[in-house]
Amino acid sequence: MKSLAESELVLNPDGSVYHLNLSPEDISDLIIVVGDPGRVHKVTQYFDSVDFEMNKREFITQTGICNNRRVTVISTGIGTDNVEIVMNELDALVNIDLKTRQIKDKQRRLKIIRIGTSGSIQADIPVGSLVASVNAIGLDSLMYFYQFPQTPEEQAINKLLQQKLQLGFEPYCASGSQELLQQFAHDMIEGNTVTAPGFYAPQGRQLRIPSTNPKFLQELNYFHHNNFWLTNMEMETSGYYAFGRMLGHEVLSLNAILANRINNQFAKNPEKIIDDLIQKVISRL
Repeated sequence: MKSLAESELVLNPDGSVYHLNLSPEDISDLIIVVGDPGRVHKVTQYFDSVDFEMNKREFITQTGICNNRRVTVISTGIGTDNVEIVMNELDALVNIDLKTRQIKDKQRRLKIIRIGTSGSIQADIPVGSLVASVNAIGLDSLMYFYQFPQTPEEQAINKLLQQKLQLGFEPYCASGSQELLQQFAHDMIEGNTVTAPGFYAPQGRQLRIPSTNPKFLQELNYFHHNNFWLTNMEMETSGYYAFGRMLGHEVLSLNAILANRINNQFAKNPEKIIDDLIQKVISRL
């Protein structure tokens, strides 16, 4: 079996994966991911113990025991470009022999839960809601570089949304884990999440620079295909779901709604909303 070249699978001098600076024994098969590095401790404060920590760039990792299970928490920073690094390197830790640089014959499946923040793009999803992403629409170009399989229904949604938003590229659609959805989100709003490649114009905001589409947010609000409506917007979920599908991992994105973009409202107690979501996830591990 051919080994992966040093320039393809880049490792640190100690044999750990390049960006995360982790070795296989440092992570569990159950992983919670958060965007904000400061949110890692806000999750692990509820653990019984933490026995490992690694800080590298925006990627902070802690692994410990929670509810008699070994659980890892990793911060990713913002955006699907960071998700691409995290998902590839997590998969390498469990499915590539880092010493021989060969892909293992037997593949391990990770369970990955995103605890994130988001803005509602429907008036009837109020600030303080918790939304579980059943599907995610990526408005970034990341999947252009991967052989990413899509269903005919997903392709139809992609093309229609491209037309409605007058985009110069085709979005992509991916679904989350039904297994994790049933375990963690039975009492949450189920939605279809838009993943944007930025926080301002790509999410319909305008400060000093004019947007190319002033009606962008309104068009997302009204967009639907049969019973498929868009519910909320953030910056990572589609990347997680696409890599989960391609690499064979179970992934679920859970969103604390801090803003209602249609009603122009923002949470007065964002940390409490995030903490409520964290505690729900912890109680269901």
